[in-house]
Amino acid sequence: MCGICGFAYASDSDDAERRVRAMAGAMQHRGPDDEGFLVREPRAPGVALGMRRLSIIDLAGGHQPVWNESRDIAVFFNGELYNYRELRERLQMSGHRFLTQSDTETLVHGWEEWGEDLLDELRGMFAFALLDLRKHFATVPVIFLARDPLGIKPLYYAQTTEGFAFASELRALLASSAVARSLSADALTSYLLFGSVSEPLTLVECAFSLPPGHRLLLHLPDRRKVPRARPWWDPARSASARDPKRPCDFSTAVRRTRELLKDAVRAHLIADVPVGLFLSSGLDSSAVAAFAARTQERIQSFTLSFPDTPYDEAPLARQVAEATGTRHVEVPLKGTDMLMRLDEAVSALDQPTMDGINTYFVSWAARQVGLKVALSGLGGDELFVGYSTFVDTPKLRRLEVVSRFVPDAFRRITYPLVSSILARRGTADAARKASDAWLVPNTLPHPYFFTRLLFPPSELLRLTEPCLRSSAIAADGVTLDPTWMAWLERASDQARELEPIAGISWLEMRTYMASTLLRDTDSVSMACSLEVRVPLLDTPLVEFMCALPDVARVRPERPKALLRAALEGMLPAELMQRKKRTFTLPWEDWMRTSLRPRLESSFANLAAPLAAHLYSAGVQNVWNNFLQGQTNWSRPWSLYVLNEWCRRHLV
Repeated sequence: MCGICGFAYASDSDDAERRVRAMAGAMQHRGPDDEGFLVREPRAPGVALGMRRLSIIDLAGGHQPVWNESRDIAVFFNGELYNYRELRERLQMSGHRFLTQSDTETLVHGWEEWGEDLLDELRGMFAFALLDLRKHFATVPVIFLARDPLGIKPLYYAQTTEGFAFASELRALLASSAVARSLSADALTSYLLFGSVSEPLTLVECAFSLPPGHRLLLHLPDRRKVPRARPWWDPARSASARDPKRPCDFSTAVRRTRELLKDAVRAHLIADVPVGLFLSSGLDSSAVAAFAARTQERIQSFTLSFPDTPYDEAPLARQVAEATGTRHVEVPLKGTDMLMRLDEAVSALDQPTMDGINTYFVSWAARQVGLKVALSGLGGDELFVGYSTFVDTPKLRRLEVVSRFVPDAFRRITYPLVSSILARRGTADAARKASDAWLVPNTLPHPYFFTRLLFPPSELLRLTEPCLRSSAIAADGVTLDPTWMAWLERASDQARELEPIAGISWLEMRTYMASTLLRDTDSVSMACSLEVRVPLLDTPLVEFMCALPDVARVRPERPKALLRAALEGMLPAELMQRKKRTFTLPWEDWMRTSLRPRLESSFANLAAPLAAHLYSAGVQNVWNNFLQGQTNWSRPWSLYVLNEWCRRHLV
């Protein structure tokens, strides 16, 4: 696990090296064990690559860059390949010679053997940069960048007049001095709508995320040719999707799901350092614990506890640990401890988010018990239909269909009545989202996105002037100007080609999971020098689930039916029947007590870049609504984190 970075098209090699060393230095937390650089390469002038390493596999021999035998292909790698041993054997049979035991070396030989088709062979989480100096691959040297199918590992890039920069963190791009510290109004709209910045944008103008399952090729001598991110992964073309014998009924799907879960967890336990488990009271982490405990006896598990509060999951997690036989540890977090570490937690965020601080403290707890690698249950809700969005989206779809046949003027007149009716049926925040689906149904490309709103469009107008633009498209279909709206539109088009439940699952994975959960998990865990693995997002399992018809995935009135059935006999019945709980810190209480002065001070002094875009009266109104119990904690908290992030990185 690493942080990687690079710079191309620099004015000279000295300039490229200076920028790369600055980027690598900004990511020392991602890799405290080692560093590596490729600089002053005469065959690629104006190019430098670098990395910081957290040693997990082949502790002694995994130094980067890793070269091929003829030293004309080098790779810098962030992530883990869980099938590298199988790939290594195949490549050795084809005549390739390996000098290390690391999974990284598989990439250079795989590139020699398969070229860009190498990506189809990889099973794992990854982002890598490969420098190919050979003339027979292209007429000029190239840099090839790629990111794993679901976006577990990040990769950011920017092309400016000073050159092309890429890195595992946005903050590293800023450290290169090639990217201006300018706030993106487009990204700000996305953040306010959803609580995080949607792919492929970042909060910094002209800095982009390489989207999940995408690749990018740079031809080094020609800086005038703007590189374009292109997709390489499509579950609709996977082996599971093409399999004529794929399960079409629930009972067959259960058997295959159990086999894939067992294999996924087994593969994710590969490491040369201790591996442990995040364990909450939820079904997803319980499933990972159940399979892991059968592979590795007395595996370490831990839970972050909040003693003497209703948020404490420790007693329930303890029952799971006892049932699976893990070596369990509880790490208490009191309000005073949280307050003392809050600045540290906010600083860990590579981009602002309403949710990432939770994961920071879980990662911090993992390091307290001595872990370097931890398995998480992230992905279970997306794959196995665990979110309320699977229920709410069809309802909003019906509302949206009706609203499209109603004139705009009539929708505006009836908006207060619709809001009042919806408020009586649920929470005030849920009513606001649904009301906007009635009032402005064409604002977002799919009714699903209304279920994920933080600030609905009608309320967004009180905070800022929204930027809701799609991308410009060239004649050959290439996206010229990446925007978050275009990413949502593309995901929506793909979802409409699927069955209803499968479509919502796809939208969850392509948007909320990629832009919030996985990004948060990477940045805050790596801030603690911890590698988090997500076995429920193992590529074979995800592709299998994407190929299932809805009838084989769900059972009415039984949440996560397929996962529960696959776990039959592995966990006690009482644990399997628990209602879903959402893991969160006691923000509601803390923000009204110990954190209140800090938030009020922050809102009274907006960072200059943010103050140019946000209406201060609107921000204060959100805070007042929270104090009066008219909205939940996530809205003012998201504004606080946004302001503090801008104060640290854009001023």
